[in-house]
Amino acid sequence: MELNPKELTPVINRLKRAQGQLAAVTRMLEEGRDCKDVVTQLAAVSKALDRAGFAIIATGLEQCIVQKDASMDRKDLEKLFLSLA
Repeated sequence: MELNPKELTPVINRLKRAQGQLAAVTRMLEEGRDCKDVVTQLAAVSKALDRAGFAIIATGLEQCIVQKDASMDRKDLEKLFLSLA
């Protein structure tokens, strides 16, 4: 199943934002910042990545339903979804 990049523009933007957040976490650690601040920022990165993953899977599910993609069956899609849990 190939994903349409145009449909995933918001996901791509979210991942780029998460990439910047992760770089900020690295800088915070290098600067010796407060543990609470670092963990809060790291949690934000983690949540952004989770949401991006779910959005990708949702788009894939939609494409499979609309296009009747035979390359992935229900079990494969379920396995992908649960990999994010």
